[in-house]
Amino acid sequence: MVAVSGNTRVESLATSGIHQIPKEYIRPQHELQTITNIFDEQNDQNAPQLPTIDLNDIHSHDPMTRQRCRDELTKAATEWGVMHLVNHGISGELIDRVKAAGESFFNQPVEEKERYCNDIGSGKIQGYGSKLANNACGQLEWEDYFFSSRLPRGERDLNVWPTTPDDYIPATTEYAKQLRALATKILSVLSLGLGLEEGRLEKEVGGMEELLLQLKINYYPKCPQPELALGVEAHTDVSALTFILHNMVPGLRLFYGGQWVTAKCVPDSIIVHIGDTIEILSNGKYKSILHRGLVNKEKVRISWAVFCEPPKEKIVLKPLPETVFEKEPPLFPPRTFHQHMEHKLFRKNNDIVDPK
Repeated sequence: MVAVSGNTRVESLATSGIHQIPKEYIRPQHELQTITNIFDEQNDQNAPQLPTIDLNDIHSHDPMTRQRCRDELTKAATEWGVMHLVNHGISGELIDRVKAAGESFFNQPVEEKERYCNDIGSGKIQGYGSKLANNACGQLEWEDYFFSSRLPRGERDLNVWPTTPDDYIPATTEYAKQLRALATKILSVLSLGLGLEEGRLEKEVGGMEELLLQLKINYYPKCPQPELALGVEAHTDVSALTFILHNMVPGLRLFYGGQWVTAKCVPDSIIVHIGDTIEILSNGKYKSILHRGLVNKEKVRISWAVFCEPPKEKIVLKPLPETVFEKEPPLFPPRTFHQHMEHKLFRKNNDIVDPK
């Protein structure tokens, strides 16, 4: 059995020729019962499937057409809390550049990537890393990653931004800029769906100046025993919104209707998750769905997640007054964003799998 140290990269394990994964990566028995072959799941035509929302009509001049698009988006946010977005306004060329830059970075030798490593213990969270055990069981996830803050500009740590490939910084910077505009569109529709003014939710999560955009490129190497491991354990996102690209290898699973459902790969789409922040502000009308990532032994999976988060201490998250009624009391106590993250970590460390 291979020994795992604190700085072991999953990629190094995967390419070492091992046939059995270290015990630190083997999930508890209750999880093993629900880990299936992701390619079989991808081909199941009878399984529920998350909605695909065509944003082409979101600014249509025809009021009925525009409203139909908005209604479909808010319905998806209410019933699923996650959806594919197509005709989202971000060019395929830019998305291809972002993907190519991320793939090129991870195609470098591990030793080269270590030049950009993070140091969680000292508070340096940006950079190249692997998931540390953060639950009572001490389980690890089959994943390496690169994490960086993109907006506002003052949050960036340019020292850990890769200089190879050459297009990494230009491509990801432009992508973050365009995603920021897409976030405004989505938040506007969600605000209207709650009967609020169009800009209300964006204001509540920090506005144009303080909403934080963070990019995490997740790299899931081939796994010799995918039936025993998870790329990412079950969780809900703490963010307001999370936007996800991937390399068209399935792996995302969503807990919907009492069962795990595999998200099929939809070409030219961006996946958007409603995060805990919007669920709290909407008093539970919009859902932050429990999800996780599976791995496989045939193909490397890469995803590009951009988390849109409010400032950690400045804003108190609680259900907006307009969402609270006598028969619909507040479902969430007031907490800052930082307190919400700490609360979730506390519950996780005490083996309570509950997104609230």
